[in-house]
Amino acid sequence: MRGAIRAGLLLWATAACGADGHLFFSRAFPGSAPAYIEVRVGSGGEGEYREAADEELPVKFKLAEDELAAVFGLAEKLDYFRHPLESPAKVAFMGTKLLRYEGASAKGEVKFNYSEDVAAQALLEWFERMAESAQIHTDLERTAKYDHLGVMKALVTLDAAMENRRLVAAAQFLPLLDRVANNETYMHTARALAADLAGTIRNPKK
Repeated sequence: MRGAIRAGLLLWATAACGADGHLFFSRAFPGSAPAYIEVRVGSGGEGEYREAADEELPVKFKLAEDELAAVFGLAEKLDYFRHPLESPAKVAFMGTKLLRYEGASAKGEVKFNYSEDVAAQALLEWFERMAESAQIHTDLERTAKYDHLGVMKALVTLDAAMENRRLVAAAQFLPLLDRVANNETYMHTARALAADLAGTIRNPKK
């Protein structure tokens, strides 16, 4: 019963925060690796990650209901990016960030290097975690297909991200983890870790 009520509240919160909208984030930082990232999130939780604006095959994922509500809730706190966020403090260049919201009831866009706004910092953290999760997924997918010996390293990276609460849209990893866990061509330790991680995602600790 509590679960149903919680799910209903999360859906209501998401709807209240822009059920018709799409969020866009990009960071351009020449000299970093990668030098450019962008993340798009729709009101239904569907997301895309790119490392080039014209990339035709983005990493796709889907946010969980609580993740989606949190992200759109922060966008609402920031008035859908219709006001400046740049800090007046003199700080080192940390990349040009762009936040954009496009919806039937509101539109907004803002660019900045660094913001002291707590909500902006929290939203950036969410987008950074989405990008990091997509990068980990790409690495695991690549090693699972082409580098069986490298799978263990990719799984350890995933495990660390989960331990440090950096992982977003964790369900996207289940098909890959199940493939590794159930395929005897991978090392036993990799298969065991993959099964353990899949079990944690399916039955997270409260």
